Amino acid sequence: MSRLLFLLAIGIVVYLLLRSYRRQMPKQDESQSSEEMVRCEQCGVHFPRSEGFLAGGKYFCSDEHRRQYSAK
Repeated sequence: MSRLLFLLAIGIVVYLLLRSYRRQMPKQDESQSSEEMVRCEQCGVHFPRSEGFLAGGKYFCSDEHRRQYSAK
């Protein structure tokens, strides 16, 4: 009977340790932030807004595409 109680106590301790460990781990959804994707007016490629070039209210994937679009 004492063995059963001992194994039950070990199981409870392991469960509590695992539960506290999972609470301390950062969630992946919170650590990764999503960014809005925009479309290049010249070639149509989608890219993150922070990586693009903004000219005249339109987004471009490179400075070269911005220049080509404005030369039209």
